[in-house]
Amino acid sequence: MSRRIKLVLSYDGTDFSGWQVQPEQRTVQGELEKALYKLHGERTSTIVAGRTDSGVHALGQVCHFDADSSIPGEKYREAINSLLPGDVRILSSLEVIRDFSARYSALMRSYKYLIQECTVPSPFSRKYALSLRELPPLRYLNECARQVIGVHDFTAFTAAGDPSKTKIREIFSSSFYMENGYLVYKIEGTAFLWKMIRSIIGTILETAPLSFPGERMKDILESGDRTMAGTTAPAKGLYFYKVRYDEQQG
Repeated sequence: MSRRIKLVLSYDGTDFSGWQVQPEQRTVQGELEKALYKLHGERTSTIVAGRTDSGVHALGQVCHFDADSSIPGEKYREAINSLLPGDVRILSSLEVIRDFSARYSALMRSYKYLIQECTVPSPFSRKYALSLRELPPLRYLNECARQVIGVHDFTAFTAAGDPSKTKIREIFSSSFYMENGYLVYKIEGTAFLWKMIRSIIGTILETAPLSFPGERMKDILESGDRTMAGTTAPAKGLYFYKVRYDEQQG
């Protein structure tokens, strides 16, 4: 009888063309499903909580799959890790109820973005954080960040070609803070549009040093015009941080 298995995984997105399987491209989903094929002897499809783009990392990504296998849920972690490349790791695995969906059962998704202030980027963090010569004042960064909290139409921060039927999303929190020498931007919401977070970050970094930054950010959001927003921040500083589910489901 088929069982549903939930995985929590982490990956370094540097050498991946994102999560989703693509022809002739190295992807996280592709590597994971190759490992599952070796375990099961047949193709096993995975469903993820939130697809990540090329170069984006993950600290607590979640996916699920169905398998008619005798492998105990908690043993999948060790079994899959033995078949994965080093830039992807399964952090935990367990069997969950059949109604659980990594994507549709998610109540909240959160991301973090790392920025460092430096003249010469460290060779050890150049692939994992955006480097700036000077950081805007934290007060003004958060004036901008607060503007996206709530239910809004995020068309102004959506990349062309996003297939979503509606651009309305709910954001629970949005803030900047210092941690371990990095400026961290953390955002939590129900779901996100294609390149939405990186567009928000790029716009905030360009808007915060200007006069009346909060009002400018609000005007950009309400305009629904992508040309009014700033550039899209590089993928390398973005991390899929975690997903929250109902305790009874996941």
